[in-house]
Amino acid sequence: MRDTTHGNGISIRPGAPADASAILAMLDSAVNWMNARGNTEQWGTIPYSQRPGGPERVERYTTENDPHIAELDGVPVGALVLDSGPSPQMPIAPAGEPERYVRLLVSDRRYAGRGIGAALLAHAAEETRRAGVDLLRVDCWAGGGGELVAFYERNGFTPTERFLSDSWPGQVLARRLG
Repeated sequence: MRDTTHGNGISIRPGAPADASAILAMLDSAVNWMNARGNTEQWGTIPYSQRPGGPERVERYTTENDPHIAELDGVPVGALVLDSGPSPQMPIAPAGEPERYVRLLVSDRRYAGRGIGAALLAHAAEETRRAGVDLLRVDCWAGGGGELVAFYERNGFTPTERFLSDSWPGQVLARRLG
């Protein structure tokens, strides 16, 4: 992995365990932001840092997966976690071929509108190609008005399968890179 620079002054570097607290803060702010807009279904109402297992999951993201941190002027403003497949807790089948899977994509809502998520997804595509893999997948919340699914479509992904995780409506999306 190496540092890369994307548009809007965003640089992306490899993540490390020391980034767990920044990622947790971004997740907490995202929950607050969604709740303030009436979205209590996507990530619930409890801050991620206060959920049972939340901090431990973020720590695992930085030690067992492939984390990347977006920065503006040296300040962490977004995080991406890649893996070799979907979370075992999700009702999603592996692709049946080598893949990279976006396990987490979050940005600091104070920097909304700066293209942080798009830059992180472009970086995910670069990392996937660099690994010699042609398939990049992600799953996301498909509720509300479908805004999150539309975001991934704008970034080159195509919806593949819908799923339910308990009562949480989800959508798997794929992007072919080869």
